[in-house]
Amino acid sequence: MQVGDILRRKSTRIATVRMNETVAIAAQLLRTGNISALVVKDVCRTEGNTAVGMFSERDVVRAIAEHGAAGVNRKVSDMISVQELISCHSTDTLEHVRHLMNKHHIRHVPVIDDHTLIGVISIRDISRALDHEDTPQAHAAVA
Repeated sequence: MQVGDILRRKSTRIATVRMNETVAIAAQLLRTGNISALVVKDVCRTEGNTAVGMFSERDVVRAIAEHGAAGVNRKVSDMISVQELISCHSTDTLEHVRHLMNKHHIRHVPVIDDHTLIGVISIRDISRALDHEDTPQAHAAVA
């Protein structure tokens, strides 16, 4: 199974935050969207969907743990690593993406095809897809 197979079943909405927003704003977006990660967009680039990182619940916790209550006023850009964006393509296999997640200790990976952000895949998405493949109905459909 490929990443694109999962993306076709998901909402096309991609939750994002600009890198110059505060941790507080990002936390509000996470809560409002009932999600656990946001794609961080570069405010300096205006063309296309330029992803520069991921901001997750873990980053909110880290900001507060490192900076106390003032952590919510930190910029998202202060809390992410923009040196290396770990991403995948829609044609990548779920095993490949799961390996990336394990290797880099991450739970969300932006999907980028032809330099365009087309979605996000999570460890939960992969787990659900693999669980679905293991159900008797899935095996009957293949047989």
